[in-house]
Order: sequence, then C-alpha cells, then structure tokens
Amino acid sequence: MENRKLDDLHYGFGRKTHDYVSFENEKYQNVQADKYCEMIADFMVSKESTQVKESESIAAINGPWENSQTSRWKMFRSIKLLWIWAILPDLIALKLQYHSTQELEGFLHAINRKYPSITHLYYIGGSVAGIKLWVLAIGKYPKVHTVGIPDVKYIANIHGDEVVGREMLLQLIEHLVKMYKHDATITRLINNARIHIMPSMNPDGFEITQHEERSCTYSIGRYNKERVDLNRNFPDAFENSTSATQPETKAVMNWILSETFVLSISLHGGAVVASYPYDNKQTDKQPAGYSKCPDDDVFVYLAKNYSYNHLSMFSGDECERTPYFQDGITNGAEWYHFSGGMQDFNYISGQCFELTVELSCCKNPPEIYLMEYWNENQESLINFLKLVHLGIKGQVLTMDGAPIENAIVEVQGRENINPFRTNKWGEYYRLLLPGTYILNVTVPGFGSNTTEFQVLNDVENFSALVFNFHFNVNATDATSSKHSIQQQHGTASSKQQNAVLLISIVIYSALIY
Repeated sequence: MENRKLDDLHYGFGRKTHDYVSFENEKYQNVQADKYCEMIADFMVSKESTQVKESESIAAINGPWENSQTSRWKMFRSIKLLWIWAILPDLIALKLQYHSTQELEGFLHAINRKYPSITHLYYIGGSVAGIKLWVLAIGKYPKVHTVGIPDVKYIANIHGDEVVGREMLLQLIEHLVKMYKHDATITRLINNARIHIMPSMNPDGFEITQHEERSCTYSIGRYNKERVDLNRNFPDAFENSTSATQPETKAVMNWILSETFVLSISLHGGAVVASYPYDNKQTDKQPAGYSKCPDDDVFVYLAKNYSYNHLSMFSGDECERTPYFQDGITNGAEWYHFSGGMQDFNYISGQCFELTVELSCCKNPPEIYLMEYWNENQESLINFLKLVHLGIKGQVLTMDGAPIENAIVEVQGRENINPFRTNKWGEYYRLLLPGTYILNVTVPGFGSNTTEFQVLNDVENFSALVFNFHFNVNATDATSSKHSIQQQHGTASSKQQNAVLLISIVIYSALIY
C-alpha cells in the first residue's frame, strides 16, 4: 500500500468492524493468547480438561477483547471459537505468530522434508543483507514445469512492515500439504497446477520492522536495507526509472521471466481491498483516475472473486483511513498511481496476471489477530488457484509435433503492449472469460493464421479449454506462406460444452451484478 506516514500509533487498527484496542494493551493480549494456547495443549493431553466449564473457556479466550456494547463482535467471537476447535491440529503444528527469518526457513525445510513428493524448496536470489529469497513449490511435479500444467505464484512481504501476508502464506502452505489426498478439491488443485509460494520478498525490511516500535501505518522496514521501496523498483512501461535495481527486484524479475507464470497474487497490508492493473498512468497527459488495461474484464473478475470469497472485503468499507471501494476492489491507478510496480511488470513483461491484495487495515497488527485474518482469507487464497484454469491454453507445434518457441498469440481486441508469446515448449496460456474470441497466431518468418473459438468456464474441471495449433511449414521454403492450422479441443461433447457455457454465463452475470 502507499506509504502514508501518520502519527496515529495508538488509534487502534483502523478497522470499522473491530473494537479499537490500544497498543499499550498488546502485551497483555499476548499473555492472554499464550495462556489460551497452553489451555489448548492441556486439553489435548489431559482428560480432566474435558470437564472445564464452557463459561471459563470463553472467559479465557475473550480476555481483554470483551466489550458488552458490541453485539456483532460477540457473535463473531462465538463463531471464531467454533472455528478454532475445528482446526486445532493445524494450530498446534504451526502457531499463529510472527516467525523470524530463521523460523521461516526452518519451517520451509521441515515441510519439504516431510512432503518431498509434492514439494520443492528453492531460492531465487538474496536480499541486500544476503538473506535467501525462499520459494516453496507445491504440485504433482513440483521440481520442473510440466507441459499443460500452469504455474501460479504467491508473494508476500514486498514491504517489510506489511507482515500479515507473510504468515498467511505459511498457513496456506501447511494447509495445502496436509489436505493433499485428504480433501478432493485441494488434491485436484495441487495435481493440476504448480504453486510457487514466496512468504517474504523483503526479509531485511521484516527484520528491521521487528526491532522497531509497532505501528499500523509506517515503519522504515517498509523499504529494503538500502532504503528502497521494492514496489517502486521494477521497470515501468510508461515511465523511465533512474533508481538502481535492487538485488531483490532483480531476483524476482529473472524469476518472472524464466518461468511460465500465468497467475499471481501479491499480499500487502494497510487496507482491505483487491487491486488490479494498471497501477501507473499510461501517459503524462492522462488525468488521475482509472488506468484500464486490455484485459480489464478478466482482472475485475479475478478481483471480485477474491473479495466475495473473503468474509468481509466485498463490503468495501472495512477501514477508517481508506476510501470506499465498491465490491472491495479497485483499479490501482484509480486509488493512487505510481511507477515501478511489480503488478504492472508481471502483466506487461511477464504475461502473468497479478493481483495486489491488501489484507489488513493495520500493516503490523498484534499477532493475536492472525487467526482472524486467516479465517477471513483462507477461502479466497485457495479459490484463487482455480482461476488459473480460466480461458484457453495449448501449444503451437510443427506438423511433426516439434514445439515452436516465440510464436505470437494475440486475442483480437486486446492490444497488449507486449504480445503474448509461446515458451520453449511452444506453450501459451491466455486467461479469458467465457465467450467467443478471435485468435491470431503468428510464427515469425512463417506467416500467421486467424481462427474463431469459444471459451468455456472449465474452472471446476481444473483445466482451461485446450487449443493446439499445428503449422504445416515447407522446410525447403521457410518463407512460404502456405501452412495449415489444426485445433484440438477438450474431450467434452458439444452438448456438454454448451451446457457448461450457459451455467458459467449465469454465474458470471450474478457475480458481476
């Protein structure tokens, strides 16, 4: 989120649905939380704990949050209590607290050792201070990209003082690996996508934040160790940058350009909203306001999908110090424009659709509220994985089946600044909503072909519609324009496809309106 340095250390968490709690009470709250965790542990190992009276349990949980004047908060506490008991095993395995760099690394290594068949731990580079930028890949084939299986990434903590997302991704990791082969949806998500999770892009800033006085709005830990805002440090298609590219930024740029990422999410703090491109104005003459990208309809859908699966983001008025966001979403530049953002770089240079999601009104809230944030965001974070299966995917091949790299794949009416191109396996992925489109495929030096196709909503089938294009090129005359194109569709019958299309249009219309 934009840096707004405000002198409001004690104003609470700035959230309209919360009772405000002064930071002077934080120490007491944490003591109560530790006592509660001890109570849970005792319950699990002692038969006598089963005789604890319900009123005593509730009192131990409520602690300093008790406020008889807020009936809504009371109801939420009761619901939260039931949810706590439902996930006790996970809570005990990974405590909901802020984890240091060493603890984070230890957790990732432990997960990789325990689930070696579906995880792969690697790092993409280092911070200014030399801390490794760890990524845990989760999937049926976690170590390498597999043709036909899209890559998705989650990044948090690009601003070191926005700490909630870091812990949410640790929770997401544990939930995914533990539910694999125990939950049908999670199992299919993991089998049909390669999921890359980077809990902290700015570990130096996080460590700085942990040694400062807690603030909801500002910390020098926002920046990396060179005092650079990493979310203003990427190459910008609309504006030249004079700042030196930081090692964290270089590592992520190389990562984006070397993998076939289709969908991405970057977790922030300081508001509760899902933001989408563009973040920058497209020209100096463009007035402040909405900066529309060619795939605006898809981004709006992605953002609404997150906000409406969240417990309250869709209301749009969660925080005291941010504007009202209709449906809990916003175009980045309409909120405030800036250059050098990671979100625009992903879309323009990496042909990867990235959302920026703000998770909490307070950038650095007491850890006792992490359970609540996980409860609010869990469904949205998991459902986000399904969306990588929107639209179409496939390969551009020779008639002999050899992949054609660098073929241009363009959707008519969507003039992308950098056209989408096939990777070294001849693959392309194009996120599109259900509808009829015209696709133009160009193989440089060998001509192009245009075809009309219909996109269905195959999200629930965990696969986009497959179109493979075969170019018949005369090897002795590379400049010949004579070629043919073949299309291979999914295995569904035309009746099944029409039925799915009708259902998907109804669902999509209901969500938009």
